[in-house]
Amino acid sequence: MIKILIAEDQELMRQSLQIILGANSDFEVTDAVENGREVIRSVRREKPDIILMDIRMPEMDGVTCTQIIKESNPEIKIIILTTFDDDEYVYNALKFGASGYILKGVTSKELADAVRTVYNGEEMLNADIAKKVLKMFRKIAQSNFSISVNNEYTKDLSDAERNVIRCVGRGLSNKEIASELHLSDGTVRNYLSSVLSKLDLRDRTQLAIWAVQTGAVN
Repeated sequence: MIKILIAEDQELMRQSLQIILGANSDFEVTDAVENGREVIRSVRREKPDIILMDIRMPEMDGVTCTQIIKESNPEIKIIILTTFDDDEYVYNALKFGASGYILKGVTSKELADAVRTVYNGEEMLNADIAKKVLKMFRKIAQSNFSISVNNEYTKDLSDAERNVIRCVGRGLSNKEIASELHLSDGTVRNYLSSVLSKLDLRDRTQLAIWAVQTGAVN
């Protein structure tokens, strides 16, 4: 059973999400709150697996709340759900550890699939957001910000791992990588875990930035 906390300041949307998610037999909505401060209190009480987090909430916004939650409860996965596809929100939410970022207006199935995807350790970006993220990575790669990897670490990468890195740098999801490289989702996850370990990188975001900076996407 996947335990889900909903954080959404609009009551009608909050109730709708409860109904939609509650209709799935493998989901349990543990709480539904309207601001970031209530999220923190509910996390202490309910220990959810997933938080569906709105960006713009009173008292404490979703980005700040994401940062606080991930610092104290890194095992909790956070999906940002919003109508705003603003670059700053996308970057900051991912920077602070959000595992998914989807726009309001997705179908019930897409929302449920996103929850399951993130719960299983993958990241979830809808197509529009993925394109924005890739553009941001390219801008970052051209700025003074950089991700450094010891050249010695790259010598241990296999050809298959390098192909996965190229796909990550292009902004592809695990499912898209699996399809393109004719691999199973589990194999892609294993390759990603191996790559991050070999390169001593924290997460997929750092890997994508490094891939763009070094030209590994070409």
